[in-house]
Amino acid sequence: MKTEDLIGLLAADAIPVRRHAASRRLALALAAGLPLAGVVMALLGYGVRDDLGQVVALPMFWMKLLFPAVLCAAAVVTLQRLARPGVKAGSAWIGIAGPLLALWVMAAVTLAQAPAELRLALVLGQTWRTCSASIAVISLPVFGSVFAALSGLAPTRPALAGACAGLVAGAAGAAIYALHCPELAAPFLAVWYVGGIAVPTAAGALLGPRLLRW
Repeated sequence: MKTEDLIGLLAADAIPVRRHAASRRLALALAAGLPLAGVVMALLGYGVRDDLGQVVALPMFWMKLLFPAVLCAAAVVTLQRLARPGVKAGSAWIGIAGPLLALWVMAAVTLAQAPAELRLALVLGQTWRTCSASIAVISLPVFGSVFAALSGLAPTRPALAGACAGLVAGAAGAAIYALHCPELAAPFLAVWYVGGIAVPTAAGALLGPRLLRW
């Protein structure tokens, strides 16, 4: 069989991919994973903080909530690009770098202005031993649902796509955990929230080449 004939035979039954297929798949993955992540948080014994009605008036509460939420949204946009062959992430990475840089700058300024004897307390807070691990565990349902969605798409850079999928999950887990977390200091968030988000990101980079090959 000639090459041209083979190509024609393979293309004869080709069905066009629906527009925005990657976006829909990832949106459904988040819709499935986020409620399950909330269930995991409840199983860990973490409820929504009792004083939520009071802390919503504090700017740092919204910073703690919006940082992972914006990071998750930026990672989803980037992942939509990585899920399609031949599409570069381009400037989408700026959306990921922006929230991280803003938080780190805020943490650095806070530490610089704080008395030396209080700086360690601003970094450690009260829950440094459990924060990052809790975020990583809470992110597991979103990690699984996003990877399942991504496996049905066509990423050509599986390690990078896997890392981005892990970032989506980690940021989503951090946003959910923020409803329970008592910490409000920027240095704490810059270390332990970012650390918790980094765990599924690293896991995604390692698993991507194995689970996303096609």
